[in-house]
Parts: sequence; C-alpha cells; structure tokens
Amino acid sequence: MALVRSSKRKARRCGVRCVALVVVAAAVANGAESLSLAEAERLALRHDFGAVALLEEARAFEDLTIAAGKLPAAQIRFGVANFPVNGAGAGSFGSEGMTHAQVGVRQTFPSAAERAAARARESASAKARRAQAEERRRSVLLAVRGAWLDGFLARRSRGLVADLRALFADLVDIERSLYAVGSKSQRDVLRAEFEGSQLDARLVALAQREAQSQAALSRWVGDAAERRVADEPPNWNEVADLPTLQSRLATHPALAAGTAQVDAQKAEIALAESRLRPAWSVDVGYGYREGRQPNGLPRSDLASAAVAFAVPLFTRPGHQRSVRAAQARYRAAIAAKDDLLRRLAADLRREQQRWDDIGRRLAVYDEAILAHAGAVADAALAAYRSEAGDLAAVVRSHIDLLDMRLARLQLAVERHRAHAEIAYLVASQP
Repeated sequence: MALVRSSKRKARRCGVRCVALVVVAAAVANGAESLSLAEAERLALRHDFGAVALLEEARAFEDLTIAAGKLPAAQIRFGVANFPVNGAGAGSFGSEGMTHAQVGVRQTFPSAAERAAARARESASAKARRAQAEERRRSVLLAVRGAWLDGFLARRSRGLVADLRALFADLVDIERSLYAVGSKSQRDVLRAEFEGSQLDARLVALAQREAQSQAALSRWVGDAAERRVADEPPNWNEVADLPTLQSRLATHPALAAGTAQVDAQKAEIALAESRLRPAWSVDVGYGYREGRQPNGLPRSDLASAAVAFAVPLFTRPGHQRSVRAAQARYRAAIAAKDDLLRRLAADLRREQQRWDDIGRRLAVYDEAILAHAGAVADAALAAYRSEAGDLAAVVRSHIDLLDMRLARLQLAVERHRAHAEIAYLVASQP
C-alpha cells in the first residue's frame, strides 16, 4: 500500500511539473509581442526568395527576347591566297600574279520568320515566369495562413483545456478535504486526480502542436515565428457566391503561366518550320597584291563578293521531325492548361461548398449544442456544490462541454482554411 501511495505521489508530481512547463512556456510567449497574420504575410512575401528567382528568370528571358531579334555576329577573315610554295618564286609574295593578301567580312542572315519566332518564344517564356512568380506569391500566402491557423488553433485549444484544468484542480482539493474528514470516498479523489492527469496530457500535446506550427511558420517568417500568434482570429466572414468566384478564376496566375507556355510552344512550331527555309549569308572581301605586270604597271588589287545559302537536301527529314515534335509539345501544353483549369474549378467548388457547410454547422453549435452543454455543466456543478449531485456528473458534463468547445473551435479554423483556399484561387482579399 505504501508503494502504491508513493507511485501516486510521483505521478501527481510529474503531472504538476508537466503543467508547470506548459504554463512557463505560455508565460514566456505572452511576454513577447504577438504575431498577427497580416504581419506574418508581409514578412513572408518580403523574404520569399523563390519569387525573386522566378522574376530574375523572367528578366533573363526579356533580355533574350531582344537578343533573338538581332543578326548573328559578323565574321572577319584574314588570309593569303595563291602563295607560291615551290619553284623559282617560292616564298615570295610578289613573284606570282595571283598571290594576294585577303581581308573580308561574312554576314549570315537568318530568315525573318526564324528571328520573329525566336523573339516570340523568349517573350512567352518571360511571361510564364512572371505568372509563376505571382502564383508563387499566392502559394506562400496560403502556406503562411495555414501554419498561422495551426498555431492559433493549438493556442486557443490550450487555453480552453487550461481553464478546465484549473476547475479540476479546485475539485481535487475539495475532494481531498472531504475525504480527510470522511465525507468522501477515496474513489472520488482518485477520479478527480485521474481526470486532471488526462487534461495535463492534453496540455502537453497541444504545446507540442503549437511548437510544430511555429517550426512550419519559421520556413516563411524566420525568427518572428518564435512569437506567439495573436489571440484573435482573422476577420474573414464573407465569401462571394459560386458564379462570382468562378468568373474570377480565369485570372489565376497558374492559368496565365499555362497560356504563356502554350504560346511558347506555338512559337517553337514556327521556329522549327522556319529552319526548313534556307539561311542566307553574304561574303565581301578585298585582296592586296604586290609586284608589277610585264608592262611595268603595278598589279591591281582584287575585290570579291559572294552569296551563299543553305539547301536542306539531307537535313529536311530531321527538320520535319522537329516540326512534328514541336506540334506534339504544343498539344501537350494545351491539354495541361485545360486539365489545370478543370482542377482549379473543382477545387473552387469544393472549398466554397466547405465554407457554406461549416457555416451551417457552426450555427448549430452556437444556437443549440454549446448552450445545452453549458447548461448541463452548470447544473451538474450547482448540484455538486449543494451536495445534491456527485463528482462523476460534474466531470462528465464539463469534459463534454470542453469537447464541444474544441470541436466548435476546430470548425471555425477549418472555415478559415476554406477561405484561405478560396483566396488562393481567386485572389480575394480576406
């Protein structure tokens, strides 16, 4: 029996220490300035390097758009033609009449269609990156809101459990006093202590969940995640009707990026087709000669000009396959965009329905469930204080009330999550 009492005392001390740790952590958090959701969003967007990377890629493609419209660099050539290497005039620059030093310029002229297609491709790629950067911004806001709501839910839940834990601590003291004078049985004391330990376990679990939400939030806001989240939820109370939301869905940046990808693949088709056409080049040269003619006059210098163009006699089958490949990628880009639109539309319908459904469930909690559960708990506690009821009824009714409050809080947070998803899809302002 002594061993059992010792084990019980150790268990009580362990529970007290656990609760103390939770209370100390809460006190430290309360001492710091709270982190509102709006501030968390600002910090996340300010330090989002993923969007910065996409914008830099967009700038690179914009520069390539300008470069793609320019002619390739001209080639300057130097050389010696018809230089004698044997015979009487070997090694002499002026011994042979056809020996001359050459300088020339060669310029290639790709077809205008090829350059236009290259510009269109780079321009579309730049638009795609900018749209992806905007989609990244929305994704970051969605992630920050989710992590912040996780922390809010854990913190508010911990507050509800802590309030009931304080009530149960008072009940334990009362039961021990009554047991000491013989008015209560040891079973009532053990029951009160057991329920208090159950709440201690809940507090520890909720503290762990709050720490996990802070770790997730630190991915976006850094050290600011160590501050406690604000006590009040975001004021998100309105959502437009489904037809209005669907009309806004077309502006989603992921769809804009998909359209830009389609345009880029269309430009790839034009680029592949343009390579079936010949590319022209012009070569202009000047030749300098030394020595004199038999009549004693100086040898004249030489000028040359040539025009060349590529004839795809043997490469045409390969170019045709390149055209077919570009056409296939174009069709794939169209299909990917259509699939994305269908998925986003389904997500929007689901989240708008979830918003409405949870709203109706919250109304039931506010109008009936919580009022009834609170009345039962108050009646059980009043009966216990007047010695007309027992501890078991008080414990059961207050645990039920706590569960209803936690369920109602969970629903409210889930409704906020639905609002955050809708804001991601249609860029509505919460």
